[in-house]
Amino acid sequence: MDMQKTLESVRDYYGKVLKTKEDLKTTACCAAERLPVDLAALERQLHKEVRDRFFGCGSPLPPALEGRTVLDLGCGSGRDAFLLSKLVGPLGSVIGVDMTDEQLAVANRHVDFHRDLWGYRESNVRFVKGYIEDLETAGVATNSVDLVTSNCVFNLSPDKPRLFREVMRVLRPGGELYFSDVFADRRLPADVSSDPELVGECLGGARYVEDFRRTMFSLGVLDFRAVSSTPIAMTNERIQKKVGRINFKSTTYRVFKLDLEDKCEDFGQVATYKGTIPESPDAFLLDDHHLFERGRPMLVCGNSAAMVQDTRYGSHFEVQGDKSRHFGLFDCAPTATAGTTAPAAAGACC
Repeated sequence: MDMQKTLESVRDYYGKVLKTKEDLKTTACCAAERLPVDLAALERQLHKEVRDRFFGCGSPLPPALEGRTVLDLGCGSGRDAFLLSKLVGPLGSVIGVDMTDEQLAVANRHVDFHRDLWGYRESNVRFVKGYIEDLETAGVATNSVDLVTSNCVFNLSPDKPRLFREVMRVLRPGGELYFSDVFADRRLPADVSSDPELVGECLGGARYVEDFRRTMFSLGVLDFRAVSSTPIAMTNERIQKKVGRINFKSTTYRVFKLDLEDKCEDFGQVATYKGTIPESPDAFLLDDHHLFERGRPMLVCGNSAAMVQDTRYGSHFEVQGDKSRHFGLFDCAPTATAGTTAPAAAGACC
């Protein structure tokens, strides 16, 4: 399908075909990754219609968001946006962007409900109709956002390179892209990528993980991290026959707007987590092979040091050492971390 046909097909599928998540035919566009206990408790308080119209494959809601500006791309009915509304607090703000009228109608219908639920005088959430590949037209300024998040939506975009360029444009220096999406273990054949049903089910637009890596490298993003990854089961026999032996995963990635190297380099730096993030008092998970225990020093490569020092996480870490002396390549191979499966393809430090 060409770009316009893809957009129209996706808009129709999520606006007219899918009425609730029970209408989905696969597990791709539903929560493959459970919310943490604290967020799950908040999620249960959201309006039922918002929850019923939610289609997502992960939990792209990182910590330390108090007072921050967050952009939720493909916000749909607003489930993640309303959770983020609580996480950023009354001094923060959340912008939700979506192109589907029916989904935005649900989100806008319940803005006041969630304002009252969180006890705010004014809502800190606004929803904008627009295309996630064209955030300038949607009114999102350059270097204006602390966090961009998205939940199982990027695969639906017909122009992913432009989408990621826009994301990096609107992020402030040191800002973070934290998103969950569906990825494939190979390039999809035309009969899969052009099938409207498979596209709507978040499979037809899934990116081959190595092509995703190449797109990020082309944008100058030389190190990005997989946080968690979950295989997607094909529970519908007819859908299984359509996709054949292609394997799909729901993966959550974090990408920082930082000047990083394409290899993990050793500068003798040590990072210690202070345990001061309320949502993560005992440990901070940077990615699928960096779990920082509170008070326990960890040797880190230069890129990892920058990720916890030159971002909003900086006040929560003590980093010793600088880049004045180089010791060669850093051994940054991934290892199993509680709560994750085998690591997905990622950037330099994986």
